[in-house]
Amino acid sequence: MPPSQPPAPLRPLRLGVLASGSGSNFEALVEACRADALPAEVALLVVNNPGCGAEQRAARLNVPCTLHDHRRYGSREALDRALVDSLQGAAVDLVVMAGWMRIVTAELIAAFPDRLVNIHPSLLPSFRGARAVEQALAAGVTLTGCSAHLVHLEVDSGPILVQAAVPIASGDTIESLAARIHRQEHRILPLAVLLAAQRSGLLGSAQA
Repeated sequence: MPPSQPPAPLRPLRLGVLASGSGSNFEALVEACRADALPAEVALLVVNNPGCGAEQRAARLNVPCTLHDHRRYGSREALDRALVDSLQGAAVDLVVMAGWMRIVTAELIAAFPDRLVNIHPSLLPSFRGARAVEQALAAGVTLTGCSAHLVHLEVDSGPILVQAAVPIASGDTIESLAARIHRQEHRILPLAVLLAAQRSGLLGSAQA
């Protein structure tokens, strides 16, 4: 666990967030930053679906937002090169995939080595990939959860930073279980960002 009072950087960490859907994890990060629970600011949100909930939240929260519609790119690599250009243009230190429903390539990973964090709705290494909540229910397990991890090329395979367990209740639906997992994602994602920043030496630069 990190210290209760993490070393303050010379300036707040600049975070870039990638989101495809409703953006609840994006908003949780913004709230953590603005409550001084995380020595950072969300400098840029990037979305790939026009009009998605994350884009609407960015407008309400007054966070800069850029659209890179994946349908307009000829390959995953071309999309990721555009993402890198936007993120580097915003001078972000660390990137968070907060419900980014695209498989990323070496183009993005190499630009932010060990500074690319993903949140996934399962206790990895169980139930990797898409529809993790559905996978857990279909498997009949009694415990699932969420994991925040560093991103490597193999999907959902990088080093785990933080996990939270969520029991599966009898009668749970995809919607009811996903809602409880989301609440835990909102709780652990700011901590995962802090841990990733510490691992990369992005915090502590102001220490005497």
